[in-house]
Amino acid sequence: MKKELLNGLSEEQIAKAKLCKNQDELLKLAKEEGIVLSDEQLAAVSGGICSESTVAVTCPKCGKKFDGSVYRDSCEKNLGKFTCPQCGYTWKELV
Repeated sequence: MKKELLNGLSEEQIAKAKLCKNQDELLKLAKEEGIVLSDEQLAAVSGGICSESTVAVTCPKCGKKFDGSVYRDSCEKNLGKFTCPQCGYTWKELV
């Protein structure tokens, strides 16, 4: 885990985050602790990003088709975080 991604977190918070089994638990912990985590921080404490690829996606709001980034984490899940270039709608999904 890259230490610089955990800047701003106490050692106790880092230890608690490492015990989380998935991002949902991590998000719950962050909310309880009043911490806002970036996507990089989420990936770092939940196992990290193993690879990145590009996929064609369609915005569920306006229907615009575009290429978006998908990250494969250490749990072998492909998570995409997309922002539509046309309408600005942002969403996450497993792909």
